[in-house]
Amino acid sequence: MSQTSSRNLLEGVGTFAAGLVLWLSTEGVEVPVVTLTKVGVVMMCVPGVYIALGLYRAAHQRSR
Repeated sequence: MSQTSSRNLLEGVGTFAAGLVLWLSTEGVEVPVVTLTKVGVVMMCVPGVYIALGLYRAAHQRSR
């Protein structure tokens, strides 16, 4: 696995974990601009791109 693909996987998993923590633990917290539970959901969806890119690069690197 190349350094770029492993970095993408690590970033994706780390951001997903942070989003999961926000989503699960900030139900009653109110902030003026955004809802933290919605931010948590977005932070769990967006890293899917990083994870998919890392898996693609790892598979592509292996096929060479």
